[in-house]
Amino acid sequence: MKILVQKYGGTSVADLACMKQVLEKVRKSLQRADKLVVVLSARAGDTNRLLAMAGEWSPAPDKAECDALVSTGEQVAVTLFAMLLIDAGIRARSLLAHQIPIRTDDGHGNARIRKIDDEMLRSLLDAHDVLVVAGFQGCTEDLRITTLGRGGSDTSAVALAAVLGSVECEIYTDVDGVYTTDPNICSAARKLDRIAYSEMLEMASMGAKVLHIRSVEFAQKYKVPVWVRSTFTDDPGTLVTQEDSTMEALLVSGIAFDKDQARVTLHNLPDVPGIAASVFGPISEKGILVDMIVQNTSLDGHTDITFTIPRKDLNPTLELMKEVAPKIGATEVVHDLNVAKVSAIGVGMRNHSGVAARAFAALTGEGINILMISTSEIKITILIREKYVELAVRILHDTFGLDWDPMG
Repeated sequence: MKILVQKYGGTSVADLACMKQVLEKVRKSLQRADKLVVVLSARAGDTNRLLAMAGEWSPAPDKAECDALVSTGEQVAVTLFAMLLIDAGIRARSLLAHQIPIRTDDGHGNARIRKIDDEMLRSLLDAHDVLVVAGFQGCTEDLRITTLGRGGSDTSAVALAAVLGSVECEIYTDVDGVYTTDPNICSAARKLDRIAYSEMLEMASMGAKVLHIRSVEFAQKYKVPVWVRSTFTDDPGTLVTQEDSTMEALLVSGIAFDKDQARVTLHNLPDVPGIAASVFGPISEKGILVDMIVQNTSLDGHTDITFTIPRKDLNPTLELMKEVAPKIGATEVVHDLNVAKVSAIGVGMRNHSGVAARAFAALTGEGINILMISTSEIKITILIREKYVELAVRILHDTFGLDWDPMG
């Protein structure tokens, strides 16, 4: 029995006309698969409307109750779509996460999936041709509703594909695949036919909104082939899959950027063991994600520490540093909001040298100053002034020849 998992985003199910388009996609898909598991997001705008409502009722909504509220958006979507399928003569039913169940931890608002009951799914697939599952949600061991974070329906779909035996998963959205960079910034951006899990993870970590980062983690761990496709076209889309030698032949596969950055610097710290731990320990305890870190040591026994964080975490970080700085002898704490990250990403970097040199030279030629640098095995990230982001993206895209396909 061939099972196919599909996920449709909020714009794909926004209204009756959109849902009818999805109905036709499902009808055609039943010609190439025996059974479908269709995961839906809430209709476009519903989640924001529910969150706004929570804010009207409470200045600081309880996270568990907020999850119970916003999860109703997916409940509306799956029940309406199941009605369409049944009226079309397709054996279907809707399912909420707690009915399967999809078990998560108790991290309300950003829960992580722990276990899915595949026996229940398989039993229901025996009696139905299409199961319409509410994405984005799960439940704790004591049956409290949780949500998986914005974009979490992708993770729901890939996790269901994994538990059903790493069956193929198709993510339908309002874009027709994964591009070498944002086509709204670079008109030469090219849609990729295939991209490695590791490359997609790096792009997602940089803020690319094509796939939820945890969905890519699931796909990589359980070897789930994931297609990114448009609901509104018949374009084959982009396959996210395991890397192979042909992918390694490409020096760089994509250019990503992230404007949601703030830079914090502590000046004139004593250069002694334990200083870094004193700075980053309290930040970690607050659950604030630190990305780039640079420590500059002077000859007089002092050091500066600079790091980047998401902009939303700047104020709580500065409050922490007000307490920490006097204790560790820092003379000043400064911050900068006018910064952004740009990354060149590609599995080919493992086997090719000179990527960083080419990138730095290209940016220097345009007078773009590099504030910080970090690297991984398949990524080079630079921090620059935000006003230069679009120029830097276009320069790097051109430098690494991403406007043409050497494998095509």
